[in-house]
Amino acid sequence: MTTSELLGRVQRLRTERTPFVLATVVRAQRPTSAKAGDSALVLADGTVDGFVGGSCAESTVRLQGLRLLSTGESTLLRITPSGEILDDGAAEGLVTVANPCLSGGTLEIFLEAMLPPPLVHVFGDAPVAQALARLGGALGYDVVTGLDREVRPDACAVVVASHGRDEEPVLRAALDSGVPYVALVASRRRGASVLSTLDIGGPERARVHSPAGLDIGARTAPEVALSILAEIVASRPKAPVAVAPAGPAVGSAVDPVCGMAVAVTPTALQHEHAGKTWYFCGSGCRDAFADSPERYA
Repeated sequence: MTTSELLGRVQRLRTERTPFVLATVVRAQRPTSAKAGDSALVLADGTVDGFVGGSCAESTVRLQGLRLLSTGESTLLRITPSGEILDDGAAEGLVTVANPCLSGGTLEIFLEAMLPPPLVHVFGDAPVAQALARLGGALGYDVVTGLDREVRPDACAVVVASHGRDEEPVLRAALDSGVPYVALVASRRRGASVLSTLDIGGPERARVHSPAGLDIGARTAPEVALSILAEIVASRPKAPVAVAPAGPAVGSAVDPVCGMAVAVTPTALQHEHAGKTWYFCGSGCRDAFADSPERYA
């Protein structure tokens, strides 16, 4: 994959709000097959597109990349034949992994988790909706406005600002989808009237913020939008979490031939023996195990 092809793939993934990890070789100490500047993408299904070294280095990048997708963090990965720290200690943000399959060199690869920004679905096109799009973009949110009644399950907030148009079905869809923050832009009296038409119990009714936003004395549409965004920020979980987790925490297994930790994914190299599934970093280790399983099992 050329650099232009990789950048094009990155842009498509970001447009599609698909989480991935960008792996870039920043240092290669010979002998290694990769060189500084080589890069690849790690997707949530374990696919690695691009080149960051041979099959063993790729296996390590896959495992570490999948772990980062579940946390949203980034790190510097150092892969060495022995796993020894080469400087004055294990610095924060550095993961060192022993890779006995390497040809003798050392690789340092920066793994950057690329998670989509929080999605805010604003139903409506009134001035408040337009102001939410402007202010939300400045805060790093992906704000989608319009009259599309379909609520995306990955939305962190749904704000109904249509002033009487199709409010009930959108609120119902947002509640059914489990969206963390649901709000209705309306006066307290009209908001209560709208909610009374929905067949929902007390707990669900309490989830709908109406009037929307914190009480900051807002008067203009931008001020109302500011109060709503402030309430979204105040309502988010206190503990840092990934914006859009790709799935459950990735499992790992030990390659019985070389001792490497490898990711357990549907596409991982594996072999069945004695009623057990064994996973491998590359075809060489898998073939060696298949030829003499008793030696390794």
